[in-house]
Order: sequence, then structure tokens, then C-alpha cells
Amino acid sequence: MHVCILGGGTAGWMTAAALSKKFDRQSINITLIESDSIGTVGVGEATLPNIRFFNETLGINEAEFMRETQATFKLGIEFVDWGNLGQRYIHPFGDYGQPKDNIDFYQYWLKLQQNIDVGKLSDYAFGIVAAEQNKFIFPHQGKTLLQQSFGYAYQFDSGLYAKFLGRFAQSNGVKRVEGIVVDTDVHRESGNVKAIRLKNGQYITADFFVDCSGFKGVLIEQALESGYQDWSHWLPVNRAIAVPSENTGELSPYTRATAKEAGWIWKIPLQHRTGNGHVYWNEFISDDQAADQLLKSIDTPALAEPKQLFFKTGRRNHFWKKNVVAIGLSAGFLEPLESTSIHLIQESITNLIELFPHNEIKSPSNELVINENDVSEYNSLISLQYERVRDFLLLHYVATQRTDSEMWRYFKAMTLPDSLQEKLDAWTRRAYIQRYEFGAFFPPSWLAVLLGQNVLPEHFDPRVSKTSNDEIYKFATAMRNDLAQAVKQCKSHRDFLKAYGAASGATPLRST
Repeated sequence: MHVCILGGGTAGWMTAAALSKKFDRQSINITLIESDSIGTVGVGEATLPNIRFFNETLGINEAEFMRETQATFKLGIEFVDWGNLGQRYIHPFGDYGQPKDNIDFYQYWLKLQQNIDVGKLSDYAFGIVAAEQNKFIFPHQGKTLLQQSFGYAYQFDSGLYAKFLGRFAQSNGVKRVEGIVVDTDVHRESGNVKAIRLKNGQYITADFFVDCSGFKGVLIEQALESGYQDWSHWLPVNRAIAVPSENTGELSPYTRATAKEAGWIWKIPLQHRTGNGHVYWNEFISDDQAADQLLKSIDTPALAEPKQLFFKTGRRNHFWKKNVVAIGLSAGFLEPLESTSIHLIQESITNLIELFPHNEIKSPSNELVINENDVSEYNSLISLQYERVRDFLLLHYVATQRTDSEMWRYFKAMTLPDSLQEKLDAWTRRAYIQRYEFGAFFPPSWLAVLLGQNVLPEHFDPRVSKTSNDEIYKFATAMRNDLAQAVKQCKSHRDFLKAYGAASGATPLRST
């Protein structure tokens, strides 16, 4: 079978690396087409913990990967001014405290907070306490269960990551072809894509295509007309400006998202620079005003001119249609508020590998036969992933007390998707958070945003009433003290990187 991947960048090379690792190169031949003259979006720098497992399945050495991509560790995301002006919280990758009698600790905390001050719930999350002090340790190195109750992700240069995976994939037999697509040949009867014609005259045929061509969706949309579900009435921010700057301060193990009047500003510390950007809704702020807000928020010299991006939130009607699967921006786009872009790429690749068509089954016309049940299953699974990410992103905008601008008042008056409204109702009634089998975010993530943005429930789990306040207080106080002592003994994030061997030798870390 010949597989053709159209487009490089993060999506293309992640797909190429995974397929070349998982399948026998004798049975599957992979070609990736990209052009150096066509730029990629290339501003995605933050990830979710799932990326660790993707790298592990490829057999990638973590320290080497971090050196090559100028990566830092990420324990969570700090949200500033989202619930209300002057407030901030961290969404961690991990639990809050330890369960008691198979009941989540936050339920006990809710009960106790009615009468006794035992601190913030974040005081019981190892990842948050470590992040606030710019400390880091691997979860498996912790001596107690509490020290192992968190996860971590990375903040890296996505352009360097694509090049890193490109070398990996090509060493596994993937053939890279330089070229620009000028035409697509679609089979008249079956509707399958037969071949791609390049500007230099090359005619590349394949049995199966993966469209990683970005927002244009050259194969999935321009050739096969999949259609697009516009979600901008729920997530209306539609533009971004990005600019890198020097990294001279603390090497924080977290990303920051600061809410503004018409969007939000990100800050992501890498080893060699800091990534900065402003995501905004152009109905309430001009491009020049958005750029000015961004540049005023940067406290170190810029390293390049600001880069302007335009997008429409939503997804394709079909991620897999005929013999084409769209992955990355060609599949859809959801704003980068919770670093989900690479996660959705990874989920798409994982499900594609599990449902990959059999090489041996061919039609009378020698076309690859694709099982429609597999196509339907894939589309259902990826649709669910996109919808649940959409709901979680929207939660940040509607779980707020802000009414100080037109954008925030728009969200106050919004009719929510039923799926999100049901989760909010379950939380406000009795502090219950629905658990999903599929989805990027587990209950602690929802808990972080809900409590972090002042959405308090009317009741807590009635089972905790059988435990006295004194018993809960002792349990909580011991836990908080143990956690504080454990974090105190951790290395700084910068020192940990150096000791681990993940710090880049080519671009030394700046001293603080």
C-alpha cells in the first residue's frame, strides 16, 4: 500500500513518524509532500500530558527530545483575570489531594470550607504548589502517593519538533518530496483521490491519503467537499497575533493565559525564547489595537515581527471521507486556550492506526477497499473529541463574573450547547462532575476551572457528612503540610532541566 501525506508541519510529521513506526515498511510505503516555500502556522508551543505517551510509543528519548526542541516542562496553565479581574488560578495536570473512603478529596474540602478555613483547594495539588514555586520533579520520583498524583507535559518549539520527527520518520523509510500541489485527480466512479499533481510536473499516486495541508484542506475540502461546521457562535475569537521574545526571567513550568477585553494573551517560556500571542475577536478590537496590547504585555525584547493569523473555529463534517483522512488544521480548529491542537492530532493518529484499512483488500479496479463501518467509527470518535474540547474551552468564557466589555456580556447572554449545560447543572446542584471514557479533560480539569472561576455548588456529596469536621481537618492539614515539605525539597525547574540533561547545549539557558 502506498500512503501519501500531504503537508509537513507538526501534523504531517507526527503522522509520518507514527505510521512508519507502527507498520511494516515492506507492506506500507509512505511519501510526505511539503514545500519549503509554504509556511506552517508554527506557533503551537504548549501541550497536554498525552504527548509524553506519543513520544514513548515512538521510542524517543525524552532528554534528547527536549534538547532538540528547546523544551521546558509544563505542570499546568495559569489563568489570570478569567473569573474576575485580579483573580488567578492554575489548571494542573493531576488530582487535588487524596481520596478518602473512595470519595474525592474536594468533596470533603467543600464541606469543611463552610465552617473552617483550611486554605485553597490548590494547596492540596502537588503540581500547582510546585508550579507556583517554579519547582519540578518527576511524578514517579515522589515518595508518597500525593507526590505521584500529578502529570506533566511540555512547552516546546513546534517547528523544531516537526524537524525532529521528520528526521525520525525519514530514518524509518518515509520519503519526503518537495513540491506544491496544483491539481488533484479524483476517480470519476468511486470518488476516491487517485493522485496529486505538483507544480514541478510530478504525478504522485497513492492508495490512501492523509490531508495535513492546513486550513485550506486541499484534499478533504477542495477535492472531496467534506463541508465545515462553523462553531464561531460559541467560540467567536477569530484572529491571533504571535511574537517571540527573549527569555531572561524565571523558567516557569507552566503556560499563562491572561484574559483581556476582547480575547486573551498567552505566555509560554521555552529554553531559548518566550512565546507570546494575543487571541481575540476582531468585532471588538482592531488588529492594530490587539498588536499594541500584546507588545505592551511583553517585558523583554521581541525577537521577530508579529505574525498575524486568521481562523474560524469549527470542524469538518467528515474527518475521513473516501480514501482521505484529515488531521490537524485541515480537520478543524479550536482556539489554543488549553493547548489542545497537538492533542487532537495525536488522537486522530491513534484512532487512524487502530482502524487502518487492510492493505490486501482491493476492488476490481485495484482501488483500496475501505470499510465504511471503520470510517463511521473514526468520524464518531473524533467528532466526540472535538465537541468535548469545544465545551471545555467555552466553559472558561461562560463561568465568569466579568461584564466589563462587550465580549464578556456576549458570553453572559449565550445559550450553551446541551452537553455543556448538563455538566454545569450537575455541578451546581451537588458538585458532581460527569466522567467521560473519551475526552481530553478529566474531572480535576473541570474542577480547576469551575472553582478557579468562582462557580460554587449548592451542595456537596452527602456521603461526606458521616465524617466529622475534626477528622477532615486533621486529614487535610497533614496532607497540606506533607505536600509543602515535599515541594520545598524539589529542584528549581531550571536546575532540574540541567541535571536531567534536557537543557540545550547549543543555546545555553540564561541565568536569572
